[in-house]
Amino acid sequence: MDSAIIIEKGIFITVIFAITMLMAMYSTWAERKVAAWLQDRVGPNRAGPLGLFQPLADGLKLFSKEEFMPDTPNKFLFILGPAISMSMALITSAVIPWGDTLEIAGSTVVLQATDIDVALLYVFAVLSTSVYGIMIGGWASNNKYSLMSALRASSQMISYEVAMGLSIIALIMMSGTLSLREMAAQQHGMNWNIFYQPVGFLIFLVCSFAETNRTPFDLAECEAELIGGHHTEYSSMKMGFYLFGEYAAMFISSAILSILYFGAYNYPGMDWMAENAGANIANILGIVVLFVKICFFIFFYMWIRWTIPRFRYDQLMNLGWKMLIPLAIANIVLTGIIIIIADKL
Repeated sequence: MDSAIIIEKGIFITVIFAITMLMAMYSTWAERKVAAWLQDRVGPNRAGPLGLFQPLADGLKLFSKEEFMPDTPNKFLFILGPAISMSMALITSAVIPWGDTLEIAGSTVVLQATDIDVALLYVFAVLSTSVYGIMIGGWASNNKYSLMSALRASSQMISYEVAMGLSIIALIMMSGTLSLREMAAQQHGMNWNIFYQPVGFLIFLVCSFAETNRTPFDLAECEAELIGGHHTEYSSMKMGFYLFGEYAAMFISSAILSILYFGAYNYPGMDWMAENAGANIANILGIVVLFVKICFFIFFYMWIRWTIPRFRYDQLMNLGWKMLIPLAIANIVLTGIIIIIADKL
């Protein structure tokens, strides 16, 4: 590979990691502000204007807190758990198309770290691995509450990955590709997949809540039963990695939802904008549109958290195995029938 391309990709990956961390950091501020708005409170307003420096203050607090290591024979795994959670949330961004192409200094810049043909399989592989961060951390904590949290999280995430994978099969049948870039290109204008796969989108959305351990599926962190769950024995930045990992996963999950079902960086009038203002302006506006969609889904995650109470564990399992999986299979069959009929017409 040309050294210039390596440098370009290295800069792009660094920028994406920085944006992901920034979004994760300020999602904590947004979470408090959304909660305050829904509950008729003010929210953070001391550290900086509108409390905008609160995430920086929280990060400084986590860095300066004393490191605590429980009496566990698995010290390496205790450290590895939060590292896996944080890493898996970040490396998913490698296959996400953040926009179309830009012409800079006579060269074409592709706004994607790497375009692989099986990007969706890569995303699901990373999602499958991310559960080990909670499992390992909970088990290595040498705490019965943390262990129960690890068991809950592993069974929950594995259960909902099945329904999530089945919901995607119907989308793959329609688009004929596993590449996120090709899926985004196929949704040019307003030809968004949400209009063709509303049931698949609903299943994928519900499973996304379960995969990110967000309310009403936060049984792994249920403080009324498990104190802090897999967080219980963690302190300082190990605790911070788990918290940032959750918000980074929420950001990446919102990006994937936007790309798969809501047209990614496409918007109505994109061709007109390209003809009248230039391709670069149209594509930069596409990046802005994608981030608006992502921010909407992040807000939706937070809205649900402060509106709906968490499920009991038996309700959680029943929803996954008895409702979502049969519904996803029915959606696959219906999609196949529609495709066959459309081909014969």
